[in-house]
Amino acid sequence: MARPATVHVCSDCGHSSARWHGRCPGCEAWNTLVEERAPTVPGGGRGRAGAAAATSAVRAGRPIRLADVSTERVPRMLTAIGELDRVLGGGLVPGSLVLLGGSPGIGKSTLTNMALGNLAAAGRRTLYVSGEESAAQIRLRAERLIAATAGALDVPVLAETDLDTILATLRAERPEVCVIDSVQTMHASDLTGAPGSVGQVREVAGRIMQIAKSDGIAVLLVGHVTKEGALAGPRVLEHLVDCVLQFEGERERTYRTLRALKNRFGSTNEAGVFEMRSGGLVEVLDASARFVAEATGKPGSVVLAAMEGSRPLLVEVQALVSPSELVPPRRVVTGLDRNRLALVLAVLGRHAGVGAGNADVFVNVVGGVRVDEPGADLAVALAVASAVRGVPLQTGGRTAPVACFGELGLTGELRSVGHADRRRTEAAKFGLRDVVCPESAPTLRQALRAVLPARAPQAA
Repeated sequence: MARPATVHVCSDCGHSSARWHGRCPGCEAWNTLVEERAPTVPGGGRGRAGAAAATSAVRAGRPIRLADVSTERVPRMLTAIGELDRVLGGGLVPGSLVLLGGSPGIGKSTLTNMALGNLAAAGRRTLYVSGEESAAQIRLRAERLIAATAGALDVPVLAETDLDTILATLRAERPEVCVIDSVQTMHASDLTGAPGSVGQVREVAGRIMQIAKSDGIAVLLVGHVTKEGALAGPRVLEHLVDCVLQFEGERERTYRTLRALKNRFGSTNEAGVFEMRSGGLVEVLDASARFVAEATGKPGSVVLAAMEGSRPLLVEVQALVSPSELVPPRRVVTGLDRNRLALVLAVLGRHAGVGAGNADVFVNVVGGVRVDEPGADLAVALAVASAVRGVPLQTGGRTAPVACFGELGLTGELRSVGHADRRRTEAAKFGLRDVVCPESAPTLRQALRAVLPARAPQAA
């Protein structure tokens, strides 16, 4: 059988070439030509004339009013992992394509193995396709998960990287749920590019999507991430799938956060929290209790009432400020955006009289949790101010963990953030009733005056 013709298309300007060039002839950009299938025109015509003739021969479609479109409610498949089902919007939708990304070792394979095991125990037809591990390696992980997943050993496994073989297996086995681990290791023989290249990933995902939609198979594609933490591969892959999930956390820490970056069947405001243990991932239903119990209440410590999706989460933010011998001094941040720290330090120095320009500043969100919301600005400001003055924050005239939230404006004002009532309610549940927020302190200077003593207490 003749090998299908391919072309090389520039990912920047769209220039098409019959062969690969290191530099695009159209826009002169380097290393932007990607191999793709050559487009075919019905009827064998080529060029504009052939395309025009083919278009005129195609029968026009008939548009339908949305009010006349009939819809049916498709039952979702529950994975029996509450945090995962909630982030998905209520479970897996038949025929959907879900992309799960995360750094190596974060727990992507563990999560998908547990989900397939629970589905297999519920009587669902499943299939696990691995291009990175052998069947023996997958079995060893499944044995570790038996205590938490009843059907871990009942999942059929296929260790294969050839796309044609995988598609033939899907048509023969007709599973209800399939995991492809990972999409960057699959190889389409029609293209000469190496597995993981832009053209290969696009072709693999496109053909898997076709069989998933036609046969009603819910497919979970496991994807790699770049060193910056973004999903690797072409951006068209994220537009192609129905749901994009991001698994976040640090390998050295036990907590993991699952977020929905895109979801055609649910909300993107949901997030799930897990804890990695020896027997697999365990859902953390009340993470606030663990973080608040460990809050020290010492100088540089404050409790942030954050939002993880649609639920509140209390986490401890710590800051350390020490004299620096470096120019410029160091700014080290863990769990927060480094640019937001620079903003907070500038506002502290300009509008609150708390300067740290010649000192090293270290800020950490305890527990390995990452907070990506502007409501963390006030917590960083209070923690840094407490560390600079060397005194713990106070509430009601006594030293105790202080809860806060609020966005910091460039003129020193505190701006409101979403779900303020739910944040305060979560703090009150753990005895933190005096919450510093934009409603109680309109400016940063007032917030500091409310919880930060003017000077350190005298030693006894």
